[in-house]
Amino acid sequence: MKILLAVDGSEHSEDAARFLTLLDLGPDDEITVFHALHWSHFLYNENSYRQAIKELKKLFAPRIIDAILNILKPVRAKISTAMVEGPARQAIIEKAAEAGMDLIVMGARGTTGIESLLLGSVTRAVAAKSMVPVLVTKPAASCGEEKMKILFATDGSEFSISTQELLSSIPFPGNSEVTILNVIEPAFMDMYIPATVDPEINDRFIRIMDEVNKSGRLRSGRIVEQARDYLSRKFVNIRVLSEEGTPAARILEESDNLKAGLIAAGCRGLTGLTGMMGSVSRNILSHSKCPVLIGKMCGD
Repeated sequence: MKILLAVDGSEHSEDAARFLTLLDLGPDDEITVFHALHWSHFLYNENSYRQAIKELKKLFAPRIIDAILNILKPVRAKISTAMVEGPARQAIIEKAAEAGMDLIVMGARGTTGIESLLLGSVTRAVAAKSMVPVLVTKPAASCGEEKMKILFATDGSEFSISTQELLSSIPFPGNSEVTILNVIEPAFMDMYIPATVDPEINDRFIRIMDEVNKSGRLRSGRIVEQARDYLSRKFVNIRVLSEEGTPAARILEESDNLKAGLIAAGCRGLTGLTGMMGSVSRNILSHSKCPVLIGKMCGD
């Protein structure tokens, strides 16, 4: 597996590097530690200030990479480094595509509630626009757990199928536990039935709703069993869940219940509209307390 570890010198980048030490990476795997040098605009734009900032950033950059390399010492994968000049979000996406990377790994703040708005703009942009799958870590997640607990949220779509294939290709520890979750959205959840409605009409509506819900549960069962059949080739410890509710909220709730070390979910790649990202994936990425793996469709 070829991994692009995007770092910026923050503690969040160090968290991302520590997450990689949890994987069972071997000599055939590759990690590229990648840093983008970007000269952003600031209040005093005179050349003297700009030149001073450039020189300082160039001095800091090797130290940023050295700190990450020190964290990665226990990893058996081949490790290389790369630096480019340019905006980070564009540089990360382009480097991953050009180098044929299988996965982008980057750190982000662990946030809840209103603080979720602080999720870095670079992280959001890369997760939304990259055609390469993205794994976003959160502070100190999973590092103290004996087992990697993975929550795979699937809706049976081609994007979910692509994500389960990605999960099978990542060298998780052999004792990892996988919970496969499909969330069934309640039928007619926003439909109001007046108290004065004719009882016969009400009974008909209830029968229709029961049939729709039954069909949804059957479909959900097929989805999670299909995912179990596929993932059982790689993982030994698997359980499946079909739950009713709002997808993002139910996924986050189950992640908390499990004390998950990773949430994996599929997401459409960007196709021309800036900032487009599935609402479920976006909410999970913003509000999750643990790392999030955003799978993409090959060839998107």
